[in-house]
Amino acid sequence: MKLNLAYSPCPNDTFIFYKMYKESMFNIYMHDVEYLNNSLDEEKYDISKVSFYKWLNLNDKYELLKVGSAMGNGCGPILIGRGDKTLTKKSKIAIPGKNTTAHLLFQLCYGDFGNKQFMTYDKVINSLVNNDVDFAIIIHESRFVYHSMNLIEIQDLGKWWEEETNLPIPLGCIVARKNLGKEVISKIEYKIKDSIQYAYANKEEVLVYVKKHAQELDLEVINSHIKTYVNDFTINLGKIGERSVAELQKRANEQGIIK
Repeated sequence: MKLNLAYSPCPNDTFIFYKMYKESMFNIYMHDVEYLNNSLDEEKYDISKVSFYKWLNLNDKYELLKVGSAMGNGCGPILIGRGDKTLTKKSKIAIPGKNTTAHLLFQLCYGDFGNKQFMTYDKVINSLVNNDVDFAIIIHESRFVYHSMNLIEIQDLGKWWEEETNLPIPLGCIVARKNLGKEVISKIEYKIKDSIQYAYANKEEVLVYVKKHAQELDLEVINSHIKTYVNDFTINLGKIGERSVAELQKRANEQGIIK
């Protein structure tokens, strides 16, 4: 029986999982990461992309895989504005999902601040442009295009994290239900690593699939996205990656954000 695999339509995920999609190894489901975060409560999928923030709340049921993570330097969420307002406790702030690491980082940096407006990431930047909110936290491809929309950086939350901890920023990860067993989980990790290696070796073929699902279709933006979010930590979290996740958990615990 095929296992259920769920990931987002973002270029890094479609790049990573292309071979597994192509060879029909799993039942494939594709959703916004906040939908996937919420699905974790229902144990809807056997293997899923989720935000580290969400996994920290459910790590008793799900195993963090050593491969597939979005982690690194210079790749964190960015708080942006139009340049016409000062950030206050009453400011309306668009946030790409309540359970996203972007929200967790904002809480770690600013505390309980602002009038938060939760929405899917693809609606965040337009809500700011349309003047529905005062500020917005952007993730994914939006970090490569916001300058062209006359929007400005207020705080690079990833840079803040790196300066605070001297560690890479853990954003998203791949998890598997623990009750699958260690042997099955190990095989899943191998298949994901193999799929990543295939993507690098067959990039033109893979990019057709990536472009089909990307929010931004500009090839330069897509390639920048993949280069930024698919890196050495994606192949293997390693000791530094594990330290970064532990630090995120420690700080969230200290501030009472997670149990």
